[in-house]
Parts: sequence; structure tokens; C-alpha cells
Amino acid sequence: MADAQTSEPTYRVVRNEEEQYSIWWADRDLPAGWTAEGTVGSQDECLTHIDAVWTDMRPLSLRRRMEEAATAAAE
Repeated sequence: MADAQTSEPTYRVVRNEEEQYSIWWADRDLPAGWTAEGTVGSQDECLTHIDAVWTDMRPLSLRRRMEEAATAAAE
């Protein structure tokens, strides 16, 4: 799928179970382990969206372990 005026490809924002983000071509099947996040647009639009929403680059499993360690240390 491409934008008719610019013929640039259309992308979608995808996210995996670790809450890591990437972009993928909108006209292709998603790679295993990734789900569509809901944002579709140009490459720049998708990357700008990722910059806004992906504020903690640590994988979800690491964030959970760190929270558990902090809770255990506080007890």
C-alpha cells in the first residue's frame, strides 16, 4: 500500500510482547510475535509516534524484574 500522491510506502507501528516498538509495511503480513499497535502512516509519522510513546526502552520482563527487586528490598 502506498500514498497515491507520493508513492511512498505506508507503514504500521507494531509492538511485541516485551513492549518494544518497530514499524512494518502496512501491506504485508505481520512478522511472528508482533501485533499492530494501531498507528498507520508514512515512515516519519510512525517513527514520530514511536518516539512519543516508547519512553522506556527496557523490555517489559526487565522492568518487572526490577520492580520485584525493588519491592523485595523495601520489605
